Amino acid sequence: MPTVNLPRESDRMGELQLTTAKLPTAKLPTANLPKETALIETILFMEADPVDEAALSGISGLSTEAVKAALENLDSRYATEESGLELSRIGGGIVITPKKAYWDNLRARYGKKNENRLTRAAMETLSIIAYSQPVTRAEVEAIRGVKVDNYIRMLLEKNLIHKMGTKDVPGKPDQYGTTREFLQVFRLASIADLPKLDESEAERFELEGEH
Repeated sequence: MPTVNLPRESDRMGELQLTTAKLPTAKLPTANLPKETALIETILFMEADPVDEAALSGISGLSTEAVKAALENLDSRYATEESGLELSRIGGGIVITPKKAYWDNLRARYGKKNENRLTRAAMETLSIIAYSQPVTRAEVEAIRGVKVDNYIRMLLEKNLIHKMGTKDVPGKPDQYGTTREFLQVFRLASIADLPKLDESEAERFELEGEH
């Protein structure tokens, strides 16, 4: 049975295309907000997780428009060749990340934050959940053809998946989906940015996942 395998987490899901969404262009002039820009940059640097514009406004005390203007300033500054950073949107929030060209060379050293080296089987389980969510344990097992209890437990502990409720069938089994942490680890703006499956793989996930 063909499988859709995510590579080892230690490779940062090498087959995935790293997705960096450009921030929308602000409507305000951005040349005269050096202190506001510095403040927003400092907040983004200090925050471990992506932060949305409303949160940035609340933390900084700046208006939403001023936040947007500061983000545009940062986006313009980071776009130059002199900067190795860029602003990315991940899971609805904004975060400072290395540019892809540099990250590809440095992730072996700095990409260990959430990596305790998942096994290939665990990564296959994660792949099925990512593409088929919300999905039950039994549905994942129907696709993989083997038990996945231990892998689901491991993925829950790493906060890469979470329970999304129960399925309305006898026994009401838990349904699982990926987390915001999953998006951060693999640098995806949303689940829609997962690599597209070919037609046969998509049909198999859809049909078998409904068992």
